[in-house]
Amino acid sequence: MPELPEVEALAEFLREHAVGAVVGRVDVAALSVLKTFDPPITALQGRDVTGAARFGKHLALDCSGLWLVTHLSRGGWLRWTDNPSVAPPKPGKGPLALRVHFFTPEGATPAFDLTEAGTKKRLAVWLVHDPQEVEGIARLGPDALAVTEPEFAALLSTTSARIKNALVDQSLLAGVGNAYSDEILHTAKISPFATSRTLPEDQVHVLYDAMRSVLTDAVDRSLGQDAARLKGEKRSGMRVHARTGLPCPVCGDTVREVSFAEKSFQYCATCQTGGKVLADRRMSRLLK
Repeated sequence: MPELPEVEALAEFLREHAVGAVVGRVDVAALSVLKTFDPPITALQGRDVTGAARFGKHLALDCSGLWLVTHLSRGGWLRWTDNPSVAPPKPGKGPLALRVHFFTPEGATPAFDLTEAGTKKRLAVWLVHDPQEVEGIARLGPDALAVTEPEFAALLSTTSARIKNALVDQSLLAGVGNAYSDEILHTAKISPFATSRTLPEDQVHVLYDAMRSVLTDAVDRSLGQDAARLKGEKRSGMRVHARTGLPCPVCGDTVREVSFAEKSFQYCATCQTGGKVLADRRMSRLLK
């Protein structure tokens, strides 16, 4: 799933390539992707693109006061093309969900596609007058790169959730998902099963610094990348996430995994849990 660094990079990409253009035709290839119907998606046509923004993991394009907002979910992505097909896409064929055409001041006619891989279609698109009309945006907690350390400590003190779950709770903290929470906890050398409100003050400080450094580094590496290369850039920077069975780059121990029904997370026992191997999450306890 695209998280804060990738969505920020996509927003910057749209600022560079779409702002200043005029929206042309909007092709809907998967009607289920649209979560709003008033105003209709056709209302975008002819509007100037005046900005692009990120709200947590939501990507938004400001079209002269109408906002096209998307959440890419697990399998979604934005693909830019300078030479889009003139023919409208056939509904239900392939991964394409939505295509937005543009006319640039230079006379070019690029477009971007919102696509979604896999069979579970969760990519969502809204057209609203104010991003706060999108329920997922309205309930967001403070952004992970904007929250201060005292605010971060106060947020953790309000929940008894495991720290892994707290970091990915968008109503508590916006922008961090499964991948970067693994990296943040590994950098901070904190167990994913630690309880949020009982973290010692010194560990909260270390965790906050780790969150800032991991996300800032990922944003710096992502900005300026072509949209098509962002997924590879994300993978290249990971030390434990999606590296089950490989050696930890810090201590050399084997990176381990805890599985959920549909998800999993990775960690290093030596770096994060004092050598204890975490049981499968479905058992919710440590192996003795």
